[in-house]
Amino acid sequence: MKWTFLLIVLLGLCISSCKFSNQNSNASYYDTTGRTDVLSGGVKMIPIKTEKGTFNVWTKRVGNNPRIKVLLLHGGPGATHEYFECFDSFLPQEGIEYYYYDQLGSAYSDNPNDTSLWNIPRFVEEVETVRKALGMDSTNFFLLGHSWGGVLGIEYALKYQQNLKGLIISNMVPSIPDYVKYANEVLGPQLPKEILSQIRAFELKGDYTNPNYLKLINDYYYPQHVIRMPVNNWPNPVVRAFARINYPLYLRMQGPSEFGVVGDAVLKNWDRKADLPKIKVPTLSIGGEFDTMDPKAMEAMAKGVQNGTYLYCPKGSHMSMYDDQQTYFTGLINFIKKVDNK
Repeated sequence: MKWTFLLIVLLGLCISSCKFSNQNSNASYYDTTGRTDVLSGGVKMIPIKTEKGTFNVWTKRVGNNPRIKVLLLHGGPGATHEYFECFDSFLPQEGIEYYYYDQLGSAYSDNPNDTSLWNIPRFVEEVETVRKALGMDSTNFFLLGHSWGGVLGIEYALKYQQNLKGLIISNMVPSIPDYVKYANEVLGPQLPKEILSQIRAFELKGDYTNPNYLKLINDYYYPQHVIRMPVNNWPNPVVRAFARINYPLYLRMQGPSEFGVVGDAVLKNWDRKADLPKIKVPTLSIGGEFDTMDPKAMEAMAKGVQNGTYLYCPKGSHMSMYDDQQTYFTGLINFIKKVDNK
């Protein structure tokens, strides 16, 4: 009886200690002591110097962790931070500090509406300016790029990886020509024949902005390969992000849709496969089975860098953070914590 009583007491003390530890951890995560962004709820406008003047970009901090700071690079180009809002359901309870960020020309950031600023090198320098302004360095800086943000993440790592603690490339391949080939040769033929023929007819004429062309892709391609839900059921953050996209910027760099890259889009010939071995920083590549891009190419990218890991989302499409959410966030969090504990 005496030993039973002692065991119960010890167990009670352990549980109390764990609760106190968790409460302490939560208190630290939400502690705003010394923060200069308290008045704005974590929002910070960061000046970006360009050859066409100085403009401001919008960022918002969530949480507090001096060892883990994740900067989120949205897709598009020209989309918004909003579709990352599902991260709120998973990262705070893990004590991960993260930052929403609208790139120049997107949502809450300034929009100079100047095509000369719509190029990869300038966006890379923008990310570097944001990093410095937010106080991130190789001891805490994780960069997560999704889609076009993955292109930007790869380019940033190739120039500034000495500033990174970890890199996450979500739903992006290292070659746009490969992306286009996969769309044309693998995914396109999966569409109903009459729909594909109508799409090809518009493309043959270069009529990429025709509302009927875009509707065909939106109705038949997106629910299969962008986010695997009926359009009417898309989560509100996704709906808002799509509604607010800077279409001229998107059209100029990506083309009219996620169905490959067409026309004279800036990104059409982008290819960094040969440069992947230069990336030394721990890297996570995330791919979805039903993605707009080949999941095998995303797996190969993880093998191409020096220290890569692949996260496969069997139910996921291009926005696997929504249609294979548990796989996506479990893998992402495990990667971040593993790198942090090294």
